[in-house]
Amino acid sequence: MTNVNEYGRPLASQGVFPRIALPDGALDSVRTRRMMAVCVDFALVATIVAAIWVLGTVLTLGLGLFLLVALPPLFPIVAFFYNGLSVSGAGMGTPGMRLFDIAARDAQTGGRASFIAAAVHGVLFYVSWLFPPVLLVSLVADGKRCLHDMFAGLIVTRR
Repeated sequence: MTNVNEYGRPLASQGVFPRIALPDGALDSVRTRRMMAVCVDFALVATIVAAIWVLGTVLTLGLGLFLLVALPPLFPIVAFFYNGLSVSGAGMGTPGMRLFDIAARDAQTGGRASFIAAAVHGVLFYVSWLFPPVLLVSLVADGKRCLHDMFAGLIVTRR
């Protein structure tokens, strides 16, 4: 492990949740962009879930209509893989994140996140919706990080 990030700046170790030293402007309007990206990603995941359900209904010759019980667990499963594959991919973000020019990076190295870290980040994000005040942590946290960012070891920055 090196002592510099991909920007050539030294790594900053800050307590329990370390993060990299970022260039100026890397966190400008990140919260606003994240909120807009979540709306886009939520719509995309819902569309994928609906397509899977319609496909399942067609393939089972209508029996899928009776399987509406399977629809609620399908959303977190799709979101797990959607977030894991897109954030750990070359684009370093979901389609919504890329649309609004933000990227999720590993907080210690500044590089691309692993699939597990990205998928856990997505799961923790959807769990945090059960406790909305937890999202207010980003207003006081260093680096504008949400609690699920800290636990997953990621930081969201501008590209």
